[in-house]
Amino acid sequence: MIKKVDLPSKVCPVCGRPFRMRRRWRRVWAEVRYCSERCRRMRRALDPDPRRG
Repeated sequence: MIKKVDLPSKVCPVCGRPFRMRRRWRRVWAEVRYCSERCRRMRRALDPDPRRG
């Protein structure tokens, strides 16, 4: 069993908070950018160019 402090972490570009890897993100961790669904939705409000993904 891996301790939580030993898991990889990233910083959310929307809220600026650090977040750690979750079990369901294990296979797609390289693609995860946002800490939550709320931050993923809020990216559009902060992004001036909506054509970017």
